[in-house]
Amino acid sequence: MASETLQFDSPHFLQSLFANDQSLLKVLETAFHVKATTRDGWLKIDGSKPDIERATQVFERLESARRKGGDISAQTFRYTVDSVVEGWKDSIESFSDRRLLGSATKPPVMPRTSGQMHYLNCLRDNDVIFGIGPAGTGKTYLAMAHALQMLRDRKVDRIILTRPAVEAGEALGFLPGDLQEKIFPYLRPLYDAIYDMLEHDDAQRLIERNAIEIAPLAYMRGRTLNNACVILDEAQNTTCEQMFMFLTRLGDKSQCVVTGDPSQIDLRPRHRSGLLEAMDVLRQTPGISFCTFDQRDVVRHPVVQAIINAYDKFRLEKPVYEKKGRGRAGAED
Repeated sequence: MASETLQFDSPHFLQSLFANDQSLLKVLETAFHVKATTRDGWLKIDGSKPDIERATQVFERLESARRKGGDISAQTFRYTVDSVVEGWKDSIESFSDRRLLGSATKPPVMPRTSGQMHYLNCLRDNDVIFGIGPAGTGKTYLAMAHALQMLRDRKVDRIILTRPAVEAGEALGFLPGDLQEKIFPYLRPLYDAIYDMLEHDDAQRLIERNAIEIAPLAYMRGRTLNNACVILDEAQNTTCEQMFMFLTRLGDKSQCVVTGDPSQIDLRPRHRSGLLEAMDVLRQTPGISFCTFDQRDVVRHPVVQAIINAYDKFRLEKPVYEKKGRGRAGAED
């Protein structure tokens, strides 16, 4: 057995490295078979020399990211532990190099996993980007941050956000209220993301002068979208016809981002998902990038990752159940 003590600037700085949650040290202890003890501004690690070295590497990465201005969350801590255990090349120190937005009261948006880092690089380098993966991986949120940064840098004149209103069958006329009131429940997540990233007055001003336009997918038909960053959210719920219509709206000096989760298709069984067809048809098309997320990229509550893992395992073991399931299997058949 060996022991090593790490010294830090202050107790506050050390605690920030494990998100002020000492229970996360148990994650470190379990992963590397070590014992971690902390007091004041030091952290003592007991164990075998190889295990201590790997546990120390976790705190070296966390410290480097923190000094670059990164915010260490519980998810960030767990991801760093996993990155050392698995020997992943990408580490959180490099994530702060891809900051987006930020203001006096709003923190900058940064990738939290290597999958998110790859996604932001694809958004920077391609005209049409598909972000595909499970819930909580930041597909839409990062696309929104990228679009708002483009608008701030005057690389585009406007942002257009759209998603299919599947539950209303795109026939919104029977709902009470004007257009905004009819579609608001379906587009609320997009509004939430905007106000989460921008100051309230700035967000309101951009929406009021139509620099940010949010509309249901049905209202895209017949338009040519120039000088815009166009985001289609919940793309798994588009039909093949709707997806083709949307992709052919792209005009001069524009970029298109399509996000979706093939495991959450709500279409009726007779309709195949336009997202699944696009994945088959466009995979080798120049200028189009497909970024696929997995459970490691989930940045919501840790239990979300566990839920996704459990469902994936269940569906693999119960193919008959999936064939009879609502939406997903029918859309894929």
